[in-house]
Amino acid sequence: MPSIRRWSVVVGAVLVGLIVGWTSASLRADAGKPAALVYELRTYTTEEGRLPALHARFKDHTIKLFEKHGMKNVLYFTAIDADGKSADNKLIYLLAHKSQAAAKASFDAFRQDPEWIVARDASEKDGKIVAKLESQFLNLTEYSPGK
Repeated sequence: MPSIRRWSVVVGAVLVGLIVGWTSASLRADAGKPAALVYELRTYTTEEGRLPALHARFKDHTIKLFEKHGMKNVLYFTAIDADGKSADNKLIYLLAHKSQAAAKASFDAFRQDPEWIVARDASEKDGKIVAKLESQFLNLTEYSPGK
């Protein structure tokens, strides 16, 4: 089903374009000058059957903690098949950071946050959730609607 995955990526890219302008405006250094944002596309592949636990952890804890540590939550996705049903065990999301160095500092602080450690450990009481993490930093193109 590579065509479904390609379609999901295309739809995701369109949605990203719509949201990027809003995100850029919300992280401006000052009202007249846009901040040079760096985006991070992250994909978590869960252990079989553990995607609902990952969704709960993000909804109840992770999103708030990301904001606490200076990360801007932009979009969250799950892949769907041709019938609109969940297609795999992945959570795909986009964060915005002031820089790659800021992203590293934010994630370092996040990982050491006692509230995160408690939430992570509680969510994994029934077993490990994340099997694989992929991350890629992105810049807007000069012709992006969000510029």
